[in-house]
Amino acid sequence: MLRIENLTKTYGAKTVVDNLSLHIAPGEIYGFIGHNGAGKTTTIKSVVGILEFDAGEIYIGGNSIKENPLACKNMISYIPDNPDLYTFMSGIAYLNFVADIYGVGADERNACITKYANAFDLSKDLAQPISTYSHGMKQKLAIIAALIHNPKLVIMDEPFVGLDPIAAHLVKDVMREICDEGGAIFFSTHVLEVAEKLCDKVAIIKQGKLIKAGTMEEVKGDASLESVFLELEDQDA
Repeated sequence: MLRIENLTKTYGAKTVVDNLSLHIAPGEIYGFIGHNGAGKTTTIKSVVGILEFDAGEIYIGGNSIKENPLACKNMISYIPDNPDLYTFMSGIAYLNFVADIYGVGADERNACITKYANAFDLSKDLAQPISTYSHGMKQKLAIIAALIHNPKLVIMDEPFVGLDPIAAHLVKDVMREICDEGGAIFFSTHVLEVAEKLCDKVAIIKQGKLIKAGTMEEVKGDASLESVFLELEDQDA
């Protein structure tokens, strides 16, 4: 579903992602962890086509993000850690705007909006301007918008930030539902307990380099993910 091959991204003399390779298969929830500044967000923004990169290649569904970005973007959704929405719009206008971009039909979009707006307890607020929404409400709206075209790959940067416990639990259920239907999830998080319980595979990045990756069992063994992460972070510190 997603292949990152030898990805390298620099800013001047600083290499922020260094020869990174990952493979996320259909049906997998893949966690991406590392300290602040490790290169997680740079990697994610490269995958979704926001950032150009210096070397390597990224394939989504067999398509190159460099050579065929529209085909890639039709297959994915991106949920950033801080949703920047058009606050002059109402919630429902924004969702219809996104659905129009992806060419989603009326029946399909209405079913999706009804399903997730009810689940996230947002239905009563959709007529209101997004400018009146709390951070958590904006995050919920961004998640609904990301799901409206039935993406095959959902890419999330710290998706649980700003969500209440009920909404966070629902997002976890939605992530597993997407994968059960043949999709895939690639997400960054600082909440290691969530990653340990939720992810099929996990990758740890440090100073732009991949230092460990594999199934959860391969990465953590008999220890906790937190203890493995802290041990790896302490090495060569």
